[in-house]
Amino acid sequence: MKKELKLFAALAVSIAMVACSSAEKMAQLAQNVKVSCNPVVLEAVAGSIDADITVTYPKDYFHPKAILEVTPVLVYNGGEAKSKVLKYQGEKVKDNYKAVSSNGGVVKDKVHFDYVEGMEQAHLELRGVARYKGKAIKLPTKKVADGVNTTYMLVKQEGQVPYKADNYQAVIKQTAEGQILYKVNSSEVQSKQLKSASIAEFQKELDEIRSNSRKTITGTEVVAYASPEGGEKYNKKLSDNRSKTADKAWQNITKGKDIADPEVKSIGQDWEGFRELVEKSNIQDKDLILRVLSMYSDPAVRESEIKNISEVYSELKSGVLPELRRARFIANVEYQNYTPEELVQLIEDNIDVLDEEALLHAAALVNNTDKKIELYKKAVDKYDSDRGQFNLGVAYLEKGQLANAEHSFRKVQTKDDELENAFGVLALRKGDVQSAEQHFKKAKDAGKANQGVVDILNGNYSKAAQELADAKGCCHNTVLAYILNDQLDKAEAAARCASPEVAYLKAIIAARKGNGNDVTKFLKEARKSASLAKREATDIEFADYR
Repeated sequence: MKKELKLFAALAVSIAMVACSSAEKMAQLAQNVKVSCNPVVLEAVAGSIDADITVTYPKDYFHPKAILEVTPVLVYNGGEAKSKVLKYQGEKVKDNYKAVSSNGGVVKDKVHFDYVEGMEQAHLELRGVARYKGKAIKLPTKKVADGVNTTYMLVKQEGQVPYKADNYQAVIKQTAEGQILYKVNSSEVQSKQLKSASIAEFQKELDEIRSNSRKTITGTEVVAYASPEGGEKYNKKLSDNRSKTADKAWQNITKGKDIADPEVKSIGQDWEGFRELVEKSNIQDKDLILRVLSMYSDPAVRESEIKNISEVYSELKSGVLPELRRARFIANVEYQNYTPEELVQLIEDNIDVLDEEALLHAAALVNNTDKKIELYKKAVDKYDSDRGQFNLGVAYLEKGQLANAEHSFRKVQTKDDELENAFGVLALRKGDVQSAEQHFKKAKDAGKANQGVVDILNGNYSKAAQELADAKGCCHNTVLAYILNDQLDKAEAAARCASPEVAYLKAIIAARKGNGNDVTKFLKEARKSASLAKREATDIEFADYR
């Protein structure tokens, strides 16, 4: 609100001392002296309260030989704070203060105060002294602004460090597999192949699957191949014939096991299998063979180039190619892992059966932070779990145990952006905003939301809104950043969280929009927090609704 300061009384006294003959004229002109304050409601930003004071003097107001000293004072509940003294001089005074002509003029100055608690219910007043020929006349005190907005202090500044995710799978996809081998250029299944160790193991696995209530066969396959030697067309036909005989062999292998018929496939030349076997082998010049595979895609060219490596080809014929004259028998299986309820129960009954991922997932399921700490310690001790070590630090942060959290984070081996963010939050909670900001910048996207907190604390509201626009988790700081940028529609849309704190922010939005009914509604919800109920009583945001 723009205020006009009528300096009638103050200036009348002053002029009586410096120019008694013009006292009546000064009295008549006093009503034309104007004082304004910008902002009209004082605002705390980054711990400071700053404002611009503008005084417009009319003609014949300021005595040419007078000095005026004005002290801006912020009076609040519990004390007062003074800004620097503002000094002005008449045009005949030989000093270095701002000169004001007797013909009138406009004088602008800045005032500054460091915020202290209690300034929410403050008013800014000017205390003046006019000096002339060694005499000082105290001018009446006048108010120029009421109240201090401290909405930015609603920021949740503890920072966020998310737990690292586990890789626990509710359903694990598995396969059971066996294979038979064929003689060169043959599609006939030898009886001994049906009794091989590979087939025996496959049958054993099928029996185990049937007896395990957690396992379900979701599909079966028979896949036939030919080794990549000879013509491509010939090998395609050979592979097709092998798929037919392998399908019949499947019926013998799975007889009496109540398993659905397989999907039968014929691959032809098995170049992929060839590559895998060569990579795993100790064949001399295997890198040369692999280079040929990468350079040429035409099967005939590949075979020709490989045969040209005569010293190697004999090893391929004896050690690799026979393994590619094959058919695979595959059962695709889904394993139903422990349910959340089972995991929570196993924590108490048989925790040692849980592997690292199950243990980390169980810790994520429990709500008690002390229990989380216990489980993450177990993961660290039993599996040397680096994610468990990190999450242990996060759990300590939740408990407010900063020393323990820092100790845990310093033992984490994976030096990634998430760890950098964690150290930033530690600095933020210790009150070292500068160090926190350095960590958040290094953390890149992982520290983005927390950087938004720093931006709010530093008064960079526009940047904060950008940082917090896509922040996950609690929407509180995002809503606040939009409010501070006067983007009320965006703030309203972002206010999706249900909490007294967000309800309070909704009440501020409603107040700024002039919606009294919503102010009442949201403040009722916000009063569930005792601290917010206390704040409401002095918050300048609701001055028009009391």
